[in-house]
Amino acid sequence: MNLYEDLKWRGLIKDVAGEDLEDKLNNDTITFYWGTDPTADSLHIGHYSSLVTAKRLAKAGHNPILLVGGATGLIGDPRPTAEREIISKEKLDGYFNSIKNQVSDIFDGNVEIVNNYDWFKDISLIDFLRDVGKYININYMLNKDIISRRLETGITFAEFTYTLMQGYDYLYLNETKGVSLQCAGSDQWGNITTGVELVRKKLDKQVYAFTMPLILDKYGNKFGKSEGNALWLDRSKTSSYELYQYLINSDDEMVIDYLKVFTFLSKEEIEQLEKSNKENPHLREAHKALAREIITDLHGEEAYNEAVKISESLFSGNIKDLTVEQIEDAFKGIEPFKINKDTLLVDLLVENKVCSSKREAREFMSNNSISLNGEKVTDLDFQVTKSVLIGQKYIVIRRGKKKYFIGIYE
Repeated sequence: MNLYEDLKWRGLIKDVAGEDLEDKLNNDTITFYWGTDPTADSLHIGHYSSLVTAKRLAKAGHNPILLVGGATGLIGDPRPTAEREIISKEKLDGYFNSIKNQVSDIFDGNVEIVNNYDWFKDISLIDFLRDVGKYININYMLNKDIISRRLETGITFAEFTYTLMQGYDYLYLNETKGVSLQCAGSDQWGNITTGVELVRKKLDKQVYAFTMPLILDKYGNKFGKSEGNALWLDRSKTSSYELYQYLINSDDEMVIDYLKVFTFLSKEEIEQLEKSNKENPHLREAHKALAREIITDLHGEEAYNEAVKISESLFSGNIKDLTVEQIEDAFKGIEPFKINKDTLLVDLLVENKVCSSKREAREFMSNNSISLNGEKVTDLDFQVTKSVLIGQKYIVIRRGKKKYFIGIYE
């Protein structure tokens, strides 16, 4: 299976500009680019699908350039409902540096990263209107879905011209770096084709583009910051354990599609996992493979193994096997209750709303439903002291099979 066939099989090609793109991808060496605006200090899993595709092209011998839009980020592309929040130049610079380091790590340094602010900062308005605006008809712009969907509610001139700025990116990269292919998510098709059109009209050249379908979660929402479901690539924002938990619990009907998009596993390997997923769904082999491949690629094998250890320790109840750092990863987002003195466990359960009353607390304990740091506690006179703390800091209480609470000693 050649590169283009592989991309099609994985569902990574939606829209195409350039009739002979298949031949170019399979038989030529292309310099291509993918871009994003620095709207946060980290990329998220939605961006990662494009990054993996870029790595796939690079592995096939093509030359990647990743554009981070320091200039376009100051404007913001049109959102479906309202104008984007204006971000300061200083904040964007910080975001650019964070994303640059992140992408460089993902590509092991084997990628060129550019900032379109470097070429836009010296262009005057008159030059831009003459060199870009003269070549793109306003009716052409109005027909862009990304613009037309905002006409009824209103669109600012700044947002309206965003597609011209992105189009100029393609023109500039073609002239200065020989870029002849752009790939991006399907929501960028209108902006991408503006670049293709600008290069054709101004330079009389054929350049290429393709878009990838947006990756959706099980609710039909795209992964992203604005959707409120972002899984950040930065470990300090989304830990390896959090990522592991999300991926291991991916919807059964979507996990094979995710394997095709997010991993470098072969067609044969994925088809074997698909077979296992159908015949022995309880083993969750496809889900485990998805988590292993993504976390290892992003954070390394050691981080993946640590995520597995945390998960297995929580499942088996071996809480004491975890370090303070691993506990903090496991219970990130859960506000710990405070402990400042020795106290009966029964009272602690009630005071921190683990149980609604002392009677309920005693019933749970008598029925082996309360665990402290992974060990069942049935002694109604059990006292919580500093001696039971993990790392002299935390206690972990489990009520029933899945309900966890964490306390911190102060």
